[in-house]
Formats: sequence, structure tokens, C-alpha cells
Amino acid sequence: MTPFQLNDQLLAQIKSDIEQHNTAALKKRANEYHYADLAEIVDELSIDEGVYLIKLLDSEKTSDVLTEVDEDIRESILELLSVKEIAEEVEELDTDDAVDLISELPEDRQAEVIAQIEDEEHAQDIQELLTYDEDSAGGLMAKELVKVNENWTVTKCVREMRVQATEVKRVHSIYVVDDDDILLGRLSLKDLLTANNRAKIKSVYIQKVDFVNVNEEGDEVAKLMAKYDLEAVPVVDDKKKLLGRITIDDIVDFIKEEADKDYQLAAGIASDVEADDSIVDLTKARLPWLILGLIGGLGSVYILEGFEEVMRHPTYKTLFFFTPLIAAMAGNVGVQSSAIIVQGLANDIVKGSLLNRLLKEVGLSLINGVALGGLLVVFGYFLGIDTLVSFTIALSMLCVIVVSALVGTFVPIILDKNNIDPAIATGPFITTSNDIFGIFLFFYIAKIILGF
Repeated sequence: MTPFQLNDQLLAQIKSDIEQHNTAALKKRANEYHYADLAEIVDELSIDEGVYLIKLLDSEKTSDVLTEVDEDIRESILELLSVKEIAEEVEELDTDDAVDLISELPEDRQAEVIAQIEDEEHAQDIQELLTYDEDSAGGLMAKELVKVNENWTVTKCVREMRVQATEVKRVHSIYVVDDDDILLGRLSLKDLLTANNRAKIKSVYIQKVDFVNVNEEGDEVAKLMAKYDLEAVPVVDDKKKLLGRITIDDIVDFIKEEADKDYQLAAGIASDVEADDSIVDLTKARLPWLILGLIGGLGSVYILEGFEEVMRHPTYKTLFFFTPLIAAMAGNVGVQSSAIIVQGLANDIVKGSLLNRLLKEVGLSLINGVALGGLLVVFGYFLGIDTLVSFTIALSMLCVIVVSALVGTFVPIILDKNNIDPAIATGPFITTSNDIFGIFLFFYIAKIILGF
């Protein structure tokens, strides 16, 4: 199968068909494309053109397209659809996708859309899911699943599964419950097919089953599913009553969103924003960290003022020319160390003794510092810099590298232990702090050795 590629020629043809109201050609083309490809097309159309195309599609395909289009575009499209039209799209979606779509509407319109949903059970499920935090297991789960009672016979179980499966797009697992819907285990399809038709499910099912509490944080769910390679995981309440399930596609979307947030946080952007957001929103997201950087820069200026006499010394004034190098090395090493630790914390692999991690970082920093310091001494020799000054700069850089690595390692760990997103430590926070530490250590060590 050739991957879909949207080019200018195809887009121009679609726009022309929309302008000429060539519905036959548009419907034919839409039937040939996957809904994700159609969403890519809608993203490139104007809002009015996108609405026109969406209204031509049947509700089942339209609903899938709406879940894939850009969030801002989807909000604009929903504003132009009637409450009844939105309700028709929602009825075609699984409850988790339906909640994602409805949650983007104003609260008063949410109630109107839910009231228009003809399937009362579907509407109730959506209302229930809207009560959970969007980043919790409850906010990620879908109500659609296949469950069987432990007291059913194999024959009845198969019959009931056929009925339930019509409402579920993908049957990842079959869950076994008791009369109170308490999760007991899971059912292997192989065991079901090979069992006697009169056998009870309680004699066939597997008791071991991984599950998550409805209030569990999304990142913990992601770690569990990644650790055990789960395609789906059941969600239960405090009494272990089966409430729903989270599938791999939902958790992948969650991981992507969290990664985007962490990337922006690491880059010094305080909130989730996109390139086409308003200037006001972009300013609010960026300005706080830029102010932090300004304060850090002023701190560096204050430190440099304390060593002003070095500028007048005929030999030692060379130190000032190496200040940007020391600051850059401090920031780079700190970001490297913090990035590795943040990644490890996210994947739950930062474990064991902190002392061992300390020794490892010190050893690694010493190796890197000696190698870079040696290069610096060689560089100073060819530039004719005083040998003692070159060795002073190299030794100072070695110390700066060690300290920066330790700061970059332990700041994310400390933040994580205090329930603060450690991704904050990979951005301007760690860079600015290490710049200040680096410059101070550089001149303080130089003052001790050179005696100025």
C-alpha cells in the first residue's frame, strides 16, 4: 500500500471541487481515503471548506475525522456545527473519544449535546467520564469492553460475547467478573474454544490480571502498560468493580501529549502553547523563564564585578575572555546530566543508591573534565597564554564540570521527590543556575591559585 501524501495539486483539486459543489467527486474521493488522511486534508482547508467536506461524509467517518484534526481547527469546526450534528458524531464514537470531543465545548453546549444523544446508556457513560480528571485513568478509559460472568457456561459466554463485541471496535481482552461486577480475572480465547460447552467460566478463566485504579495518574498507567507490554488494561474503583479499560492507542496519545509538555517546559515555556497561538498566550508562556534568565544574568554580572581587579592585570585579564566558555560548559554539562536523569525518571529506571549515582557522575565528570582541560591547555600553548593561567583555567573548568553534573543530576531527583515535574530542570532553570555557579567557581579557584 502506497502511503498517502497530500500535495499542492491534490489540495487544489479538492478546493476546486468544494468551490464548484462537486459532491459526487468529493464523496468518491473521501471513500477512498482513510479518516486520518481526510483529517490531514481538513487541516489544510479553510474552516468553511472543512465544514463543507465534513458535512458530506457519513457520521461514522466524520466522527473519526474530527478526532484526528488539529485541536484548534476542530474547535472552530464544532462552533459551526449544530448541537444535533455534534450529537450525531458523538454517538458514533467510543466513549473516551466522545469525551475528548465534548470536553472542548463550552459547558452549556456540552449539556445540550449530551441531551441530544439518543442512546441513553452512551450519554450516561459520557457524563460519568467527564467527571474524572483528564490525565487520570478514569479520564483515559473507555467504557466499551467485553466482560463475562464467572457463573456463565461456555455456551452462554460465547453468545453474550457476540452481542457485546458489536459495540467494541477492538477486542483486546475478555474480563471475568462476579455478580457485582467485581473484576476476577481474564479469559483466554484459546481456553474458551477448547473448553467443554457446559463448563462454567469460573473453571476456565485466568485469575492473574493487571489492572489500575480509576484515580491512578496517567503516567503510572503508561509505565505499567510499557513494563508488561499490555495492549489494554482494565480500570477498577476502590472496591475493584470493573469500570472500563484503557487501550494502547489512548496511552500513546497521552504519552505524546506529556512529551510535548515536557519538551516545552525544558525549553523554558511555562504552559502548553502552539506556534499559531496568540501573541498574548505565547508571551505569558515564555516571559517567566526569560525573567529568570535575566535575573541569572544579573547575578553573573554581580559576580564579575567582584573580580574587577583582574581586568587591570596585564597577565590575568585573559581570564575574562574565557568566561563565556566556562558558562557554556557549565550549562551544557548540567543540561546533559539533567536530561538523562529526567528521561530515567520518566521511564522509572532511576533506582538504587544515590551514593552510587554520585560516584558515577563524579567519575564521568572527571574523565570529561580532564580530557577537555587537556585540550584547553594545548590550545593555550599555541595562543601563547601563560602556562599557569592555562592550567588554572583547565582546573577551574574541571571543577565546574563536576559541580554542574552533580547539580544536573540531583536537582531533577529532588524535584521529583517533591512532586514537581523534573522536566523543569532541563531548561533555563538548570542552565541559569549552572552559569552562576560556573562563573563564581571559575574566578574563585583562579583567585586562590593565581593570588590576585
